[in-house]
Amino acid sequence: MECRYRFLGFLLLAAGLPLDAAVRFHDVLSNERPSAYTREHNQLNGWSSDENDWNEKLYPVWKTGDLRWRNCWKGGRVQAVLTSDSPALVGSNIIFAVNLVFPRCQKEDANGNIIYEKNCRNDTDLSPDPYVYNSTACIEDGDGGNGTGQSHYNVFPDGKPFPHHPGWKKRNFVYVFHTLGQYFQRLGRCSVSVSINTANVTLGPQLMEVTVYRRHGRAFFPIAKVKDIYVVTDQIPLLVTMAQKNDRNSSDETFLKDLPILFDVLIHDPSHFLNQSAIYYKWNFGDNTGLFVSNNHISNHTYVLNGTFSLNLTVQAAAPAPCPLLSSSPPKPTLSSVPDGVKPWELSDESCQIYRYGYFKATITIVEGILEVNIVQMTDVAKPGTQPGSSLMDFVVTCQGTVPTEVCTVISDPTCQLAQDVVCDPVDVDHSCLLTVTRAFRGSGTYCMNLTLRDETSLALTSTLIAVPGSDPASPSRMANGALVCVGCLMILVTVIALLMYKKYKEYKPIENSAETQVRGKSLDVFLNRAKATFFPRNQEKDPLLKNQAGVI
Repeated sequence: MECRYRFLGFLLLAAGLPLDAAVRFHDVLSNERPSAYTREHNQLNGWSSDENDWNEKLYPVWKTGDLRWRNCWKGGRVQAVLTSDSPALVGSNIIFAVNLVFPRCQKEDANGNIIYEKNCRNDTDLSPDPYVYNSTACIEDGDGGNGTGQSHYNVFPDGKPFPHHPGWKKRNFVYVFHTLGQYFQRLGRCSVSVSINTANVTLGPQLMEVTVYRRHGRAFFPIAKVKDIYVVTDQIPLLVTMAQKNDRNSSDETFLKDLPILFDVLIHDPSHFLNQSAIYYKWNFGDNTGLFVSNNHISNHTYVLNGTFSLNLTVQAAAPAPCPLLSSSPPKPTLSSVPDGVKPWELSDESCQIYRYGYFKATITIVEGILEVNIVQMTDVAKPGTQPGSSLMDFVVTCQGTVPTEVCTVISDPTCQLAQDVVCDPVDVDHSCLLTVTRAFRGSGTYCMNLTLRDETSLALTSTLIAVPGSDPASPSRMANGALVCVGCLMILVTVIALLMYKKYKEYKPIENSAETQVRGKSLDVFLNRAKATFFPRNQEKDPLLKNQAGVI
């Protein structure tokens, strides 16, 4: 009887040898697992345990430093880039994306083939071999899956068949994701993404590893490995931005007194887990103004004293959560009541919620600064030594707050888009903050000018449109003045000629009594009288023609 037990034990041990020697997923995917690695994790939906066997014959395993990593892919190794939208609030979804970066001049075409880009390689790089992947350099010691039937070829490393969805034959890369002692297999092209729900993920930083295989013929060969850290938290991930008008540097957390500060809370929720949640923002600005509660992620606050203040924000959200299992028996009566007609054990079909919180703290400094700047006067200046075609203008500027140390102007086109001249000068003014700024303009026309006053912590800006008067000979005003001068000269010339002609005819008038001569004389008199009336208007009451007409009447 004892011999039988020994023989049975030998058979069990022999039967167990292949299982102990089999390659498993965790052997392939976690070559650098720390010694304190624990395998106790909750099951992820759709993922499998990495205790499963790995088909090493169809998916060969290469160690680090194996020459086949370098020789299989022409032009160099393929790089895999793994990213995620971590951190993720527990219960929300987190997305992992893998993108393959091929060597220079290589890309994936619409059919899933890796080809060379046109007009990218040099003539010396041209090769008659149309294949980028060098399968002969990858096969060693029986690699390549010879003798594998077609039905056993289109499978994942654990033997599960590929999903035959439309276009699956054009997806020649196999991605194996591995985390928390579990793996997920995916068939794809040069980029894929995987989403997991974090409800069963252990809080804190976790490691995601991805191994990528390339299908070539009837074999699969590894081409890249990559890993990255992701974080799952029970606190709402958030970011607060602070901005203030006239603040010179918002990143130094130093702001100005008597000007409102804009606080904007950005919640990191890429999977929209909190979309249906009621979110409240509780502010304590640290200046003894009390607690401010709002359901708006934007808030304004003005500090009226200088100093250092501790800012605290608490964000509260009622996040969806599975309802707890309630006992079928009624609860024991307590001293406190529930509303009439409502029984807690009958609310199991309703949606349940759990409160999640996010926190933000900052220390900000409030100082004096330039609060406002205004241009109160503009004057055209004529100074000797000015370049031809340019105009000088003086701007009288006032400001409120601290005294500036620098003034800068940007002169641009009327749309304030194309800058033409930028000038900065130091400022030396008294406490009244009244200064005169002189600037030159390139000829007449309309300009946009931005004027900025600065000191160490603040800057104030004002803008104005300026109409520079005509100093250019070809300007419209100059042309109009020239036209008026020409018209005046012409009128004087006509008048002089008319007077000379009148004088000539009067002095050398022949003595004739014929009717023809009288008619010509009267015609000339009428012409001269009309010319004089046009250029030298007089009072009509003194005109002798009126008297003659009156006599006729």
